[in-house]
Amino acid sequence: MRRPYICLLFSLFMISMLTACAQKDQLSDGTKLIDKEKFTFAASGEFKPFSYLNDDLSMTGFDIEVGNAVGKELGLEPIQKRMKFKGLIEGIKTGRADAAVASLTINPARAKQVAFSTPYYYSGPQIFTRPDSKIKTVEDLKGKEVAVAKGSTYAEAAKKYTSNLKMYDSDITALKALSIGRHDAVITDFVTGKSAKMEGYEIKGEQLIERSEQAIVVPKDNPELLKRINDALQKLRDNGTLARISNKYFDEDITKKPE
Repeated sequence: MRRPYICLLFSLFMISMLTACAQKDQLSDGTKLIDKEKFTFAASGEFKPFSYLNDDLSMTGFDIEVGNAVGKELGLEPIQKRMKFKGLIEGIKTGRADAAVASLTINPARAKQVAFSTPYYYSGPQIFTRPDSKIKTVEDLKGKEVAVAKGSTYAEAAKKYTSNLKMYDSDITALKALSIGRHDAVITDFVTGKSAKMEGYEIKGEQLIERSEQAIVVPKDNPELLKRINDALQKLRDNGTLARISNKYFDEDITKKPE
């Protein structure tokens, strides 16, 4: 009889802990925040130049600066929180952060679980190979070994063209592996590939497969926060802040919708 009793107590304890973790402060307009004076946003730190680690293990990069700018526009202290990329959606759903500013592509599968802001930049998956490769288009990928980042939309895109996939924790490690002779190709964000090439990786960009929109992710039960984030992003577009951050990292404005 004692063991079931202990198991019951443990279950009740875990439920109470999860409930406590999910509790948030609610502002007068209905916005829910982990801390009413802070904007706690998540990113992976695995996706240079969008988010990557400093020597002190804090994060920096394009996404991080956008998150900081949004927080300040909201009148809140921006607080960064690092999560594995593949766990970001679940982390936002379960209240571990107020939002994710983490290069998350808008797609129907994610939209069933979380809410998306208006896009804060535009990108798209591109094929990257070594300079001596004969791969040029998606048709050339059939049967080829393609490396991708776990949990990314690029992994889903690659499945359309080959079943021979190799998973990495980040796009940068996949590109590094390609550069030193592993795999046949990588499918990743064209800006990430371009930046890796500029840093000396022995890679070459080929077909740009499609266009995509990246947005900030918030829980579905926090519509007031979503509205405030959208308002903040519009102000940051209008005053040139988003364009300035983009040009700092990419020497081009990827925050403007392509024609």
